[in-house]
Amino acid sequence: MEDFERDRKVTDSTAGALPPVEVPTGALSPEALRSVLESFILREGTDYGREETSLAKKVDTLSRQINNGSAHLIFDPNTESINFLTRAEWEKAKR
Repeated sequence: MEDFERDRKVTDSTAGALPPVEVPTGALSPEALRSVLESFILREGTDYGREETSLAKKVDTLSRQINNGSAHLIFDPNTESINFLTRAEWEKAKR
């Protein structure tokens, strides 16, 4: 039980948390960037919209958002995960 309590305190604590980091998409090879885009898109699960949108179309849309600066690739060193944030979300997260 002591181990559980200790682990929970470490997990709940944000004192040692590292800030998220923006990853310049130009630092990734085109193949790596596409894999990251596909992985992120596939996390959302099944699309229940009126019209089905292909993976290729979703990748293209997110890629355009990255290129025009409205989406940012973010790495969270605390969870060792990646995410895409809108410009507004990223600005808020940096504060």
